[in-house]
Amino acid sequence: MSAARLRFFFLNLGHFVDHLFMLIFAKAAYDAGKSWGLGYDEMIIYGTPAAILFGACAPLAAHAADKYGRNLMMVIFFIGIGGASILASFATTPFMLGSGLALIGVFAAIYHPVGITMVIQGGGKVGWRLGVNGVWGNLGVAAAPLITGFILSAYDWKLAFAVPGVFSILIGISFWLFIRTGNAAPPEPSAREKALIGFAPGWQRALLSLGLVTIGGGFVFGALIFLIPRLFEVKLSGITTDVAVTGALAAAVYATAAFAQVGVGKVIDKKPIKPVLITIAACQAPIILIMSYQQDWALFITAFLAMAVVFGQIPITDAVLSRYVPDRWRAKVLSIKFMLNLCLGAAVLPFASYVLKTGGGFETILTILAIAALLIVSAAFLLPYQSPGEAGDKHKASYQPAE
Repeated sequence: MSAARLRFFFLNLGHFVDHLFMLIFAKAAYDAGKSWGLGYDEMIIYGTPAAILFGACAPLAAHAADKYGRNLMMVIFFIGIGGASILASFATTPFMLGSGLALIGVFAAIYHPVGITMVIQGGGKVGWRLGVNGVWGNLGVAAAPLITGFILSAYDWKLAFAVPGVFSILIGISFWLFIRTGNAAPPEPSAREKALIGFAPGWQRALLSLGLVTIGGGFVFGALIFLIPRLFEVKLSGITTDVAVTGALAAAVYATAAFAQVGVGKVIDKKPIKPVLITIAACQAPIILIMSYQQDWALFITAFLAMAVVFGQIPITDAVLSRYVPDRWRAKVLSIKFMLNLCLGAAVLPFASYVLKTGGGFETILTILAIAALLIVSAAFLLPYQSPGEAGDKHKASYQPAE
């Protein structure tokens, strides 16, 4: 394997690890709550600080990466999130577990502004790379209920945090050794990347659209990836009530739907982004609304369709950013984007807890998500029209300075 491919592999592995660790609790919350006499609706609130810090610490991670280097921050990410997960496994009270989860959120915040910036570096087939990287992230989403479910069925929730923690630390050490070889440098920039020395024309409108897509998409994405494992436990009773099987079915949805990102990534490398975003965004609300009334296999199928369009949207927003924002500003802009995205995702936990406590049920939650998805459609229409090559040297002379 070449050094460039090995670097990309570690970045992809980082995306997998990031989402895996942030969703262990989604599957383990019910079992952890039982050990302390708490219900699911009472327990999930302890994950709120982690979800908030996952987004809120992103600007700090971007600043640290600009100051100390992106490679070093990735080493800190792998080792830090692994250590925090092991620490969470020693919790003896809900508050201690919540504190361990919060620390996981702090280290998890490093990946998106730093790792995604490194994936974008070099230009070229950015959409394809983002699509592949997105699949790895969503395989982490898929692996969380699968791995956690099997560990829960054989052992307990504590081991569900400890085992992945050890593996993440080993990955961090391996990446540090790779850096020491001197082969972890970013790829040479493409002509388009060299031409983008400042913000591209229309960047203000593009970033406004991106911000609104992020707000709506963050809430919808955060809710679905957190709630589907529990939704399957409750509403797939006609298929199975086994916690390991429902975890495997949730994993199957996430893993297969994730590949929509590769297809979308290839399309946006060749076609204008705006019509692609509008099409994908317009599919979300009706599918989620239909999903809210299903159960058993009908729920499984509609959940897959919902996640396919939600996942398919992910590489689009990062590709937009790569076409309007130069490399030296990307970590900062990405950090703000992910802060919005993930903090909105964090709002899902108290929101879901409140709805469930007041008797609203999962149907009510999904209906509200369908309404939130309409914001994404509106935001997509705000995006400037730009052909795939337009962000390059055609408008080089009209770029605005970055300062």
